[in-house]
Amino acid sequence: MGIKVLIVEDEVKIASLMESFLQAEGYDVLTAMDGNTALQLYTKHKPDIVLLDWMLPQMNGLDLCRQLRQIGSPGIVMVTAKSEETDKIVGLEMGADDYLTKPFSLRELSARIRSLLRRLNRTDNDNSGHVLRRGDLTIHEDSLQVFKGAEALHLTPTEFKLLLLLASKPGRVYSRTQLLHHAFEEEFIVDERTVDSHISKLRKKIEGGSRGSDYIQTVYGFGYRFGAEHEN
Repeated sequence: MGIKVLIVEDEVKIASLMESFLQAEGYDVLTAMDGNTALQLYTKHKPDIVLLDWMLPQMNGLDLCRQLRQIGSPGIVMVTAKSEETDKIVGLEMGADDYLTKPFSLRELSARIRSLLRRLNRTDNDNSGHVLRRGDLTIHEDSLQVFKGAEALHLTPTEFKLLLLLASKPGRVYSRTQLLHHAFEEEFIVDERTVDSHISKLRKKIEGGSRGSDYIQTVYGFGYRFGAEHEN
């Protein structure tokens, strides 16, 4: 089965160009012109990648992004004319994994998709099949699955990448800048609050929303570390 890409774009010409190009690239492509249709298509087909416009009829891209994160873990690329740095930060904090501003080249779009797929799928790497066990967390690197005991946790690709980095070396402190570069690999992300937002959401998922950190510990004035006491 091929990689499925869902295009959510209300400008017919742009959607048609993206669809034709990505089909020629070998992807299975679905297209929606509004947020409600996109949500229905995602629920039915579970695409791997969602290319998401911000300004949409019925449901805007940010609200759709939130809902997608509640029901699944696709790779999400915001594709929008909103080009201010603050817009990019908001999009990423709402759950997007990448952000591409209009106008854009189709070759760049393809490169962004391939880069995100590498983040989502590690089966071609040497560590394929590797499993990390940290306390009652089990982290499957090949399938990007995380379990707390027997409960499956639904992490976004960015949350998974942050967790994997921290859990790989318990006790090591990573600065916010190091975490930014590792998780996003994009020069435009300059606001370290983006990391704090993703770490906060990750903590709620793996620690049950309790106050105070256990697995992921804050090193004030610097960054974060995974508690060494959880190393098995």
